[in-house]
Amino acid sequence: MKRTLLSVIAVLLLSIAALGYFLLRPLSRVPVPADFQCYDLGQGAYVPLDPPTQSFGIGLSYAGHIEETASSFDPDAAPPVFVKGPRSLARSGAEVPFPTPALLIESADAFELGLGDTLRSDFPDLAPLLDYEVEMGMVLLEDIDPSRLDDANFAPRLGFFIANDLSARSIGILGEGQPNRHAYWGLSKSFAGFMPVADKAWVPENPTPNGIPCVEIESLVNGEVRQHQSTADLIYTPVQMLRFIHAKYPEAPLSKGTIVLTGTPGGVAMSTPRWLVRLSNLVGLSRFRKLATKLGGDTSRFLGVGDEVTVRGQGLGKLSVTITETSAP
Repeated sequence: MKRTLLSVIAVLLLSIAALGYFLLRPLSRVPVPADFQCYDLGQGAYVPLDPPTQSFGIGLSYAGHIEETASSFDPDAAPPVFVKGPRSLARSGAEVPFPTPALLIESADAFELGLGDTLRSDFPDLAPLLDYEVEMGMVLLEDIDPSRLDDANFAPRLGFFIANDLSARSIGILGEGQPNRHAYWGLSKSFAGFMPVADKAWVPENPTPNGIPCVEIESLVNGEVRQHQSTADLIYTPVQMLRFIHAKYPEAPLSKGTIVLTGTPGGVAMSTPRWLVRLSNLVGLSRFRKLATKLGGDTSRFLGVGDEVTVRGQGLGKLSVTITETSAP
C-alpha cells in the first residue's frame, strides 16, 4: 500500500513538472533583428503624405511584442498581414471616437453573421479594450512589380513616416481560433480615426536594398512613455514585408500610394503571460471565455475617453490624438 502511494505521488510530481515545463518553456526559435542598411536622415527630403490608395499592416515584427502577447514565432513562416479600412485614416490633432458597445457589436455582426446575437446576449456592455501602437510606416512612391521582390539588389522607392495603429483588442480576441484570425485584427484596427499618420514622409536620396531609417520610436499616453525602441530591431525588411503582403493578397497591386504599417514594439496595453495563453489553449477556452477573462481583469492600461496619445520618431515627426466620446447619431 505504501509503495503504491509513493508511486502515485511520483507520477503526480512528474506530471506537474511536465506541465510546468510545457507552460513555461521558452520559444524554440528566438526572433532576431533583420540585417538593415541604416539611412542617414541628413541625406533625404520630406514629401507630403497623401491619403493612401490602400493600407496594410504587418503584425508581430518586434521580439518584445511577440513576447508580451505570448505569440508564437516561426522564422520560416509569414507574420500576420491585415488590411486597414480607409475610414481609419486620421492626422495629428484629430479627435478619435471611443467605440461604443453598439458600434463594436454591429461591426462584429457585419463581419461574422450571427456573432452580434452572442455579443448582445453575453457582452451587452462590450468595451473596446482600446490600445495604442507606435509604428514606422512606409509608403510606396512607385508601382512595384512583385517579380522584382525576389531580386536581392532591388531597392524600392519608399517614404517613411510615424503612425499610430490604434486597436480595439476585444474585436481581435474574437478572432481567436478562427481560420481568418488576422482578418479580425484588421477589423479591430479599422474604426474611424484608428490610423493617425504624419503629414509628411521622409524619402532617402539614394534607396538601397534593405534600407530603413534606424531611429528610436516611442508612444506616450498622457505624457507617460509606454513604448520606446529602435526600428533597427525590426525582424523583417521592407522587401520581405512587401513579399508577405503580395503572398497574402495577390489580387491587390503594390501600387503607388500604398501604405504599410511595419509593426509595433513591446509596451502595448495588451499583455498576457505566455504560460496563461498556453494553459487557456490546453483546456480549450473558447474565444468568448478568453474575452470575458480579459474584460474582467486589469484594464487600466487601455485607453479611455480623454486620453491623449502621442507617437514620435527621430526624423519622422510627432503626432497626437485625443480619445473622445462618440457623437450621438
